[in-house]
Amino acid sequence: MAARLVRRCCWRHFGAFVSPPSAVPASLLVPAGKVAMARALPQAPVALFHASSPSGWADGFSVKEQVEESGNPEQKVIRELIETATSPQELFQLSELHELNSNQASLIITQLSRLAAEKKLEAEKILQDERFQQLIDITDSQISQVWNNTLVNLLKSLYSLGMDSSRREMQSVEQEVLWRLRRLTFRQLASLAEFLAVKQGKESKLLNEVIRKLELRWTELEGTRTVVTLMGKVGQVSPALMDRLEDKALELAEQFNPDDIRKITLALAYQNRRCVPLLRALSYHLIQKHSDLSLSVLMDLIFAYGKLNFHQPQVFQKIAADLHPHLPTMTPVEVTRCIKSFAFLRWLSLPLFEAIAQYVLDNTKQLSVTHLCSIILSFARLNFQPSGSEDFFKAVHEELQGQLGGLEPHLLTDLVWSLCVLQQAKAPYLQQVLASDFQARIRGDQSLKARSLQLKLIHINAAAKLESPDYRGPFLPAEMLSAAEPAGEKVTLLQSGLRQALAGLLGSQDNGRFDVRTIYGWQIDAEMVVNSENKPLPVKDFAAPHLPRSEGTKPLPPGARRVAFLRWEFPNFSNRGKDLLGRYAMARRHIQAAGFLVVDVS
Repeated sequence: MAARLVRRCCWRHFGAFVSPPSAVPASLLVPAGKVAMARALPQAPVALFHASSPSGWADGFSVKEQVEESGNPEQKVIRELIETATSPQELFQLSELHELNSNQASLIITQLSRLAAEKKLEAEKILQDERFQQLIDITDSQISQVWNNTLVNLLKSLYSLGMDSSRREMQSVEQEVLWRLRRLTFRQLASLAEFLAVKQGKESKLLNEVIRKLELRWTELEGTRTVVTLMGKVGQVSPALMDRLEDKALELAEQFNPDDIRKITLALAYQNRRCVPLLRALSYHLIQKHSDLSLSVLMDLIFAYGKLNFHQPQVFQKIAADLHPHLPTMTPVEVTRCIKSFAFLRWLSLPLFEAIAQYVLDNTKQLSVTHLCSIILSFARLNFQPSGSEDFFKAVHEELQGQLGGLEPHLLTDLVWSLCVLQQAKAPYLQQVLASDFQARIRGDQSLKARSLQLKLIHINAAAKLESPDYRGPFLPAEMLSAAEPAGEKVTLLQSGLRQALAGLLGSQDNGRFDVRTIYGWQIDAEMVVNSENKPLPVKDFAAPHLPRSEGTKPLPPGARRVAFLRWEFPNFSNRGKDLLGRYAMARRHIQAAGFLVVDVS
C-alpha cells in the first residue's frame, strides 16, 4: 500500500514538469478520420493484455515508464494506433510505415495475440508472416529496453500464439524475464505465475522461479482478487505458497464476495486441502452477509463442501433453501450434481429431496438412465423415500425397463444395491446381477473396486433371501459369500470400549463372539445368545446359519434369543438419525431378519 502511494505521488510530481506536446512529427501524421475514430474507441491498454491486475497503468508501469510515455508524442500516437487496430493487417502495416523500437514491437505482438484469441484467428499464419519475424527481430535486438510490464505480456503473447519454445528469440525473452524477476512488482509476478501454471504446468523452470519469488515476497500480497487467483491457479504447484495464501484469505475473509468464496472453496476442494479455520470463516460470512446466491455459486459450494467432507448445517440449510426455487429450471446434469453432493455429505433436506422426486416425475423423458441412476443412488445413500413413492418408483421402473443390460457392471450393481436399500428391487433386477454370467464378468479381479462390488453383490443376495419371499433365484454360490471378507481393520475406540463393557457381562469368552463376518456381507461387532432369563449361553454350542462355517449344531433352546451389537460411528449424526444412512438401515434390517435382536452402540 505504501509503495503504491509513493508511486502515485511521484507520478504527480513528475507530471508537473512534463510539458504537453506542441506538435507531432510529420512522419507520424495519419488521416484525421483515423485518429478521431481511434480516440472515440474505448481504451483497452495493450500493456495489460493477459495481466491479472485490472487497476490500470499505475500497477503495471513504473513511474519512469509513465513519464516517458506521456512526454513522447510519437510513442503516444503509435500506442493509440496499436490499441485501436482491429486486424493483424493494420498492425503489420503499422510496422511497415513506422520505425519501431523494441517496446512498440512488443506491444504490436501482444495486440496480435489478443486479436487472434478474440477473433479465433489462425495463430500459425501470424507466426509465418515475414512481418511478424521482423517484429521479433526488433524486439530481440533491444530486449533489454522493453519495459517490465510489456515484457511480461510479450512472453505471455508468444506462448499464446504457440511460438516454438526452442527458438532462440523465445529463449531470449524467457531469459530476460528470468533476469528481471526481482524488479517485477508482486502483481506482475502473480499474473505471470497464473499464466504459466495454466499454460505450462509444474514442469516449467520459469514458473518455479516465479513461485520462489512469490514465496519470498508474500508479505506484499494484498487484495482479494490476487489471493483468489493465486489460490485457484498457482496454489496446487506450491504447498508452501498455498499455506501463506490460506493465512491471507483468513485475514481477508470478511471482504470476499460470494464468487470469491466459491473460487476459494473450489480451490481447496480440488487440492484436497481441508483448512478448517478458513472454511469456518467463509461459512460464517456467507451466512451473515450474502442473502442472494446465484445457481452456479450454490452448486459449486455444495460440491466443494461435499468433496472436502466439511459439515456446516447452517450453510447446507441456506443452500438447500436457495436451490429450491431454481429446481424447475435446472438441467438434469445440475440436479444430479447437487443431489450427489448432498448425499455424499449425508445431509437430508426433506423439502429439496421431495422437490427433486417431483422433478423426476415431471421430466422423466429428459432424464437419461445415468441421471436416473445417480438420483436413485443418492436417495439410497440417505434412505430417502418420497412421500409419493408409489408413483415415483413406478415411473423409475418404467424408464429402467429394458435398459439394465446396457449398464456397465459397477453402475448396474450400485443401482440394484440402492433399490435393495429402498426395498424396491424386483426380481428382474436381482436376476440380472445374481446370474452366473454376470459374476463371470468380475471373477478374478482383485482390485479394491472389484472387491467392493463383490461385497455389494453379497448384500443383494441377502436382500433376495431375507426380504424377497417370492424370489426363486438365482443366488450367489456359497464359496462367494466369504470371498469379499475385508482384511483386518484397525480397532476403533468404540469397538474396544464395547469389548471391555461386554467382558463383565458375558462372564466367559465362550459366551460371545466379536467382529463376526456374516454370509450377508455385514459385520456384527459382537454377538451373544441369552436364554429366556436373559442369561448368556455359550454361543459356540449352537448352530449359526449366519456364518460361513458353523461351530455348533444344537438349535437354540425355547425362549433363547440371539443378540447382535452394531456400532454407530458417524460423528455428524446422532443415534436417532441412523435411518438417514441407507447402508446402516439395510444392515440392521437384514440382521433382524436373520433372527437377531439388534442393539445399536454409539
